[in-house]
Amino acid sequence: MNKRKIEVCLTPVLLPLYDIENSIVVVIDIFRATSSICYGIANGAEAIIPVAKVEDCLNYQQTDCLLAAERDGKVVEGFDFGNSPFAYTEDKVKGKTIVLTTTNGTYAISESRKTAYQVIVGSFLNLDAICNYLQKQDKDVLLLCAGWKNKFNLEDTLFAGAVVTQMGLDNFEYDDSAYAAEDLYLQAKDDLSGYTSKASHGKRMQKLNLEKDIAFCLNHNLTNVIPVLVGDKLVKM
Repeated sequence: MNKRKIEVCLTPVLLPLYDIENSIVVVIDIFRATSSICYGIANGAEAIIPVAKVEDCLNYQQTDCLLAAERDGKVVEGFDFGNSPFAYTEDKVKGKTIVLTTTNGTYAISESRKTAYQVIVGSFLNLDAICNYLQKQDKDVLLLCAGWKNKFNLEDTLFAGAVVTQMGLDNFEYDDSAYAAEDLYLQAKDDLSGYTSKASHGKRMQKLNLEKDIAFCLNHNLTNVIPVLVGDKLVKM
C-alpha cells in the first residue's frame, strides 16, 4: 500500500513547486494569524473571510462584518482590530463575520486555495485536532508555513515539525523539509518559548510589547475546532 505524502512548504513563494490538487493544505502562521483564526472560530465567530490586501478588506465597509487588518505586527489605522488573539474573544466575535487581512497568513491562504484539494488552518491551539483529522483522511498533506514576507521563519516551521512528529512515518512518506522541520521541533519542544524568543518575528513583536500574544500562541490544544475554507469563508469544520 502506497503511503501518503506529508510535505512541508517553508514559505509561500515555494508553493508553485508543489502539486497540491490532491492535498489537504494546512496553513500555518503561528505569530499570529492562524492562532487568532482558530481562537476566533472556537469562540463562536460565524466565519472569517481571509483577504490578501487591505483594499479587499475595505470592500466590506458597508456590511455588518467586523474588519481586521494587520501589517508589520500593527493594527492598520481605521480598522476594528488586527490579528491579536485577544481581539477574538467570545464577547467580541460570537455570531460575527470578520474580514481579515494580515501580512503573511491570509496571503498564504489566498495562494493555496487556488489549487488545493482542501485548505484548513492550524496552530498550536488546535494541534491534536489537526493531527487526528489528517490521520483519518486519504489525501496527501502539505504543511504551508506562511513565513515572513515570503521568507523562512522559525515558529511556523516548528509547528510543522510538531505535526510531522505526531503523524509518524508508519503512514506517511516525508519530504526533506518535513524531516528538517521535525528535527527542529524535537530540538525545541521542551522550551518552545525560549527557542522562539530568538525568532525574528518574535523579536519584532517584543518591540511592539506583544509578549502576551506570543505566549498565548504557544499554548497547546486549547480547542478541538478546525477552521476550514468553504468558498471564501473560514468556518468551523
